[in-house]
Amino acid sequence: MRTTTAALGSAAFFLVAPGTVAGLIPWLITGWHCHQPLPHWVIAQIVGVLLICVGLVPVVSAFAEFAKAGGTPAPVAAPRRLVVSAFNRYVRNPMYVGLLVVIVGQALLFGSLGTAIYAAVMWAVTASFVRWYEEPTLQRQFGTDYEAYRQAVPAWFPRLRPWTPGPR
Repeated sequence: MRTTTAALGSAAFFLVAPGTVAGLIPWLITGWHCHQPLPHWVIAQIVGVLLICVGLVPVVSAFAEFAKAGGTPAPVAAPRRLVVSAFNRYVRNPMYVGLLVVIVGQALLFGSLGTAIYAAVMWAVTASFVRWYEEPTLQRQFGTDYEAYRQAVPAWFPRLRPWTPGPR
């Protein structure tokens, strides 16, 4: 896939997948109205805004890295090579981690227990999808390259130093 096509595909997928998971569903839960369940809730709201901003960075970066590799995060248009650059050098699932951080940020910003529960459910569903579908698929597709990556880079909690793949 050409880089331009991959970039357009990634942009479309970005609007559909993360747009729904971290935008539409939290909006349906909160209406994006702030509730202040406790005094001094402004501190939690500031932390929430910071989490949203921080969480968006690896999400956008992951989409860019997939486009550079000639594909999209969508399984139907995935890159032909294993993407192990940028945030993927620290954590295997930077897009999912980033989306979860964005959702938790919204739970804090809007004071929404429902959004916090949604974040927990989203993580459980995503972790199951990764474990039972994505990882076996990547193992079949990329073999020893993926196995070395999986052994060196944690799935959910970033390592402190970036991983560098060995010679191929």
